Amino acid sequence: MANRLRIMSVFGTRPDTIKMAPVVAALRARPEIDHVVCVTAQHRKMLDDLLMLFSITPDYDLDVMTDDQSLTEITTRVLARMEPVLNESHPEVVLVHGDTTTSTAAALAAFYQQIPVGHVEAGLRTNDPWLPYPEEMNRRLTSTIASYHFAPTTLARDHLLREHVASEDVAVTGNTVIDAFLATAAREDLPSPPRWSELDGERPTIVVTAHRRENHAHMPEICEALRAIAELPDRPQLYWPVHPSPRVAPVAHDVLDGVDGVLLVDPIDYAEMVAAVRASQFVLTDSGGLQEEAPCLGKPVLVMREETERPEGIRAGTLRLIGHDRGWIVEAARELLEDSAAYTRMAQSANPYGDGRAAARIAAWLLARLRGAAYPEPFA
Repeated sequence: MANRLRIMSVFGTRPDTIKMAPVVAALRARPEIDHVVCVTAQHRKMLDDLLMLFSITPDYDLDVMTDDQSLTEITTRVLARMEPVLNESHPEVVLVHGDTTTSTAAALAAFYQQIPVGHVEAGLRTNDPWLPYPEEMNRRLTSTIASYHFAPTTLARDHLLREHVASEDVAVTGNTVIDAFLATAAREDLPSPPRWSELDGERPTIVVTAHRRENHAHMPEICEALRAIAELPDRPQLYWPVHPSPRVAPVAHDVLDGVDGVLLVDPIDYAEMVAAVRASQFVLTDSGGLQEEAPCLGKPVLVMREETERPEGIRAGTLRLIGHDRGWIVEAARELLEDSAAYTRMAQSANPYGDGRAAARIAAWLLARLRGAAYPEPFA
């Protein structure tokens, strides 16, 4: 087809791969679009598992990962390795996602080649440059570079408008993480999480994730809180796929190995995580995606951070911000275990983050903007 729109999608961490997979599928489904995938492989093993799950074969693989890599190393490798890829592929638009260092570096590489950038999941803000670190500053920098902004919610759009982004450059789409989560949860071949059979089906199970850089210094306190939760009268079980970071895994095993009711497992893939959340009572996390995903299945989320860029969930009642203090974490978990009314309020609150059609809106919007097609209706 003549005059096809050539788009490159760039991603390479676990979160942005999950959220960009529906975008890849939506772009591939449009014959008017010539789509190229470039992965940075900032998280090598996690990336490869997800590429297989979502049937994505990259056109380019930058393979930037090294052990215990610094932010500077990630940034400089992505910048240097993106340049020849962009020169060879000549995209009209480069799409990046969210708040990762990969995304900011890829956006900067595209800017240096004078290629417009589209920012998926744009406009999330805590308004504190250090919380979360480095994600808050990453997404601000990416927004400054980007030409097109795909905001998941009206609040995210409003943040961008207050930063003087032109309204015609912002589309409210819903979040693609909901597209990915709903599609995965509907699969008939969803696997059982590793070692899940070791858990007691008569006891409540809490799924845990904790790995953010802002929490590295607080990891011992978080782990002590988890130990205390396991000792509560309801005898809850904690299922924690432990991030391999040297700032996380050694601390978790030192504090929690051998504690009754705590099951530490190696990192699990995305499909297994969907299955674990589906079978859980609620979620304790410092991650971003789970704040939006878990409520799709009616699972309350306790957020172990001081700030969240997802205040819509706080207002809707699907999330509760509890910080990293041991006492706050234990009390919040105790309330959900012991107070059925409090649990029901969170579990039955409506999820404000999407309807499963965000990626299709992004593809349609780009065709409207760059090829004169009809604009899609925004997510409400």
